[in-house]
Amino acid sequence: MAVDYAVIVVYLAGMLAMGWWGMRRAKSKSEFLVAGRRLGPWMYSGTMAAIVLGGASTIGGVGLGYQYGLSGAWMVFTIGLGLLALSIFFSARIARLKVYTVSEMLDLRYGGRAGLISGVVMWAYTLMLAVTSTIAYATIFDVLFDMNRTVAIILGGAIVVAYSTLGGMWSITLTDMVQFVVKTIGVLLLLLPIAVIKAGGFSEMKAKLPTEYFDPLGIGGETIFTYVLIYTFGMLIGQDIWQRVFTARTDRTARWGGTVAGTYCLVYALAGAVIGTAAKVMYPKLPSADSAFATIVKDELPVGVRGLVLAAALAAVMSTSSGALIACATVANNDIWSRLRGVASRSGGEEHDEVKGNRIFILIMGVAVIAIAIALNNVVEALTVAYNLLVGGLLVPILGGLLWRRGTAAGALAAVSVGGVAVIGLMATYGILANEPVYYGLLASLAVYVIVSLATKPTDAAVLTAWRERLAGKGADSDATPAPESVTV
Repeated sequence: MAVDYAVIVVYLAGMLAMGWWGMRRAKSKSEFLVAGRRLGPWMYSGTMAAIVLGGASTIGGVGLGYQYGLSGAWMVFTIGLGLLALSIFFSARIARLKVYTVSEMLDLRYGGRAGLISGVVMWAYTLMLAVTSTIAYATIFDVLFDMNRTVAIILGGAIVVAYSTLGGMWSITLTDMVQFVVKTIGVLLLLLPIAVIKAGGFSEMKAKLPTEYFDPLGIGGETIFTYVLIYTFGMLIGQDIWQRVFTARTDRTARWGGTVAGTYCLVYALAGAVIGTAAKVMYPKLPSADSAFATIVKDELPVGVRGLVLAAALAAVMSTSSGALIACATVANNDIWSRLRGVASRSGGEEHDEVKGNRIFILIMGVAVIAIAIALNNVVEALTVAYNLLVGGLLVPILGGLLWRRGTAAGALAAVSVGGVAVIGLMATYGILANEPVYYGLLASLAVYVIVSLATKPTDAAVLTAWRERLAGKGADSDATPAPESVTV
């Protein structure tokens, strides 16, 4: 294992070195939060693929393949579909807005400040996403070093917090690009073919497994529909994803670079399912499907290759964790704390250091994420709560703002409030893992958005004109601020 350890140590040291290098470049708010909006197509594609393909997509994707066969690809496949939809239909317009958060987009569209309610919902989502990614360190470090769960979470979390705090989005972008390369080599080029060969090839896999393991819809239509509703639509509105769109150099980069990343996700989804299916042939009675990835890596891969594949898993977790962490800190600082800061500045407070302030928030949120990850046991429930709140509370007002001219601030506020409360209440009634909360919560949000928007005064023409100009890329700079306040949303 000494060679494997060396591979991991070199990888982790490289992550910290890139954090230090990124600190030298992040001299302004734009540089720190969105890499100066200067990423070209190749770097944009790699980093976008890295953030959406995390531990759930890698370890969880293999686990679903172990449990359901090829249809286990659907979870990660719907993530890819969401990224493709975002890139093709919305990313160019989002990039041209030149904002930093989803709530700032709501400010511009509805003519007011995106109040605490939308910011808090998005903050809760990004926080739990960062927490669930951080918990995954325990699985990887346990395979590597037989390490205590708490120590593993602290070690992995501390490295991510360190390089994210130092260089912000520049550090995260550089590390994500390395992580993308490592994942591609480790999972697609090494683990996938080795797993299939060790299982005896596809003919042997078909001979030893039930036919439903090769049924594309074997996981069930309702499950696939729920994945689409949560993950595909979740990709359209998450702050962690939008913040990467904001890094694109041009709207064309956002569209085509994101399309390449989405296509890569589809390939990654199928690879994970095939690896899991191969693991089922080799280890038919594992105690847990989620242990399939670690088992096949530990038992079947040669020295050195094993270290690289585990580094790939670590890369997958780190990319999602760091992206969610900076998104969480950005929302906490810019959409929640900035309101208190705004009152102070109008009262004669001192000029605020934007980079220093965001760096402090990343550090604070990072410590909170590590503490919650140590205390939390059920990762699936935490992630389900996060996505249910995101989709049930924010999907309708965000897509409504982009697609429906008649949507109003009052309608958006009602949609966020009713959708969020409905999801929480229904989870208490049906259970956190039930499908009904997101189904009915989303329908409630849509209904009140339409009804309240039609029943209230249309959005001011001047606000809509300013909105259309921003969508066209006019009247915006790198440190854009929301439109003048008229209604609180």
